[in-house]
Amino acid sequence: MTHKHHHNHEFESSTSTRMFITMTMNFVITIAEIIGGIVSGSLSLISDALHNFTDGIAIIISYIALKLSQVRNSPQHTFGLKRAEIFAAVINSTVLLLISIFLFYEAVHRFIVPEPIKGKLMIIVASIGLIANVTGTLLLKRDAHKSINIRSAYLHLLIDSLSSVTVIIGGILITLFNIVWIDPILTILIGLYVLKESLSILRESSHILLEGTPPKIDLGKLKQKVENISGIIDIHHIHIWKIGEKDIHFEAHLNVEDMMISNTTTIIHSIEHILLEEFKITHVTLQFECDVCDNKSLIHNNE
Repeated sequence: MTHKHHHNHEFESSTSTRMFITMTMNFVITIAEIIGGIVSGSLSLISDALHNFTDGIAIIISYIALKLSQVRNSPQHTFGLKRAEIFAAVINSTVLLLISIFLFYEAVHRFIVPEPIKGKLMIIVASIGLIANVTGTLLLKRDAHKSINIRSAYLHLLIDSLSSVTVIIGGILITLFNIVWIDPILTILIGLYVLKESLSILRESSHILLEGTPPKIDLGKLKQKVENISGIIDIHHIHIWKIGEKDIHFEAHLNVEDMMISNTTTIIHSIEHILLEEFKITHVTLQFECDVCDNKSLIHNNE
C-alpha cells in the first residue's frame, strides 16, 4: 500500500509559536499563583496553580508530539517516534493522579485545621491567571479543529479558565462573608476534575500501549463490508492497533477464490478504500490465501 503524507509546515510553525507563548504564560502564572496562594493562605489558589502547571506540561507534550510527527521512519524505528507522546501521556496522567491525591489530603487537613485566608489577594492573583488562561485559549482556538493534540491542550486551558473563575468566586465569598470553608470545598472540586482528566488520559494511553483496537471500530461491520467484495470468501485473523494519533494499522488473512496474483490488485484497492473512508485505517497489510488456514476465526489466539 502506498501512502502519501503531507505536512503543512506553515500550520506547524504558527501553531508551535502559539503553543510556546501559551506554555510560557502558564508557567509564569503557575509561579505567581503559588506565591499568591502561600501569601494569602488560599489552598484553592495553590491547587489552581498546580492545575496550570499540568496544563503547561500538557502543552509541552503536544508541542513535542507536533515535532515528532515530522520525524521520518528509520531502520532503527520503522514506525517512527509516534509513540513518544503516548509514553509522555502516561507519565503526565500519573503525575496528575498524584496531584489530585495531594489536593484531597490538603483539603481534608484544611477542614480540620482552618487557616485565615486573604480573599482580596486571592481574587487579584486568580484574575491574573484567568486573563492568561483566556488568552491561551484564544491563541489555540484557531488550530484546535485541525489536530486532536492541539484540541486537547485547548480544552485544558478552556476548563482551567473556568477553574480560575471558581477561585475568584471563592475569594469574593471569603472577602464579603468570611466563608473560609469554601476554600477546601473548591480545592476538592478542582481535585475531582484533575482526577477525572488524569484517569481519562491514562485509560486512553494505556489502551494504545496495549495495542487495543480503537474503540470506534466495529469488527463485525468491517468483516461484513470486506466480505461483500467480489472474489473474497472470508477475512480472518484480524489485528488492528494504533501507533499514533491518526495512524491506525490493520493486518489480516484474506481467503479468496483461486486467482492470479495480479488479479488481487483490484481487491486490495477496494479494501484500502473501505478501511480508510469508513474506519479511518491508514496502513493495511493483507495475506492472501486460498483455503490455507484451518482456523478461520475473526480473532486468532495463539495456543
